[in-house]
Amino acid sequence: MELFIVLFRTTFFYFFVALAYRIMGKREIGQLGIIDLIVSILIAELVAISIENIKDSMLLTVMPIALLVILELLLAFISIKSRKFRNLFGGKPSLIIANGNVNYKEMVRQRYSMDDLLLSLRQKEIKSIEDVEYAFLEPNGKLSIFQYNFFRTKSNYPMPIILDGEVQKKALDYIKKNESWLVQELAKKGLKINDIFYAFKKKNQIFLIRKSSL
Repeated sequence: MELFIVLFRTTFFYFFVALAYRIMGKREIGQLGIIDLIVSILIAELVAISIENIKDSMLLTVMPIALLVILELLLAFISIKSRKFRNLFGGKPSLIIANGNVNYKEMVRQRYSMDDLLLSLRQKEIKSIEDVEYAFLEPNGKLSIFQYNFFRTKSNYPMPIILDGEVQKKALDYIKKNESWLVQELAKKGLKINDIFYAFKKKNQIFLIRKSSL
């Protein structure tokens, strides 16, 4: 009888958790953020406890999982509306290599060692740091790598200078510009910062998406 109950609970929670993840719109494990990972761990623990304690009502597991799903959806909605909230809980990309130069200060700040960097390069079949023009440490811990082109000429990575309507000061510092310059450039197009949803600079041109066009 106990074996039947365990098998029934296992089957039930298999489909229940699958449904919960479908509702939350989960991505692959390698793309999970901090909040996603916490929710996944909690759901796994709740299910394991419920399967082991067959005398407890399944509602003691179903209700907490339902609450976690609701919280996940609520936090996902807030993160879409608020970039500060998204950066606080989800993090943001860090520029580890720029124009072939390693950003050691950023590596220390992110507690990302040279061993970690070299391991990520080997996994991408890249033999040397000198072959990398840009590398970004993503919020999920993966390293996005952009190699030099065949002629090893420098290219300007299109870093966003306005994102979700907010000026990215670090990006402006990187391209050696300031907010006053940005305001002047937008004024030439008859626009203000508040009118822009996304903008980046490449080859002395500003490419942008206006809020009204979304």
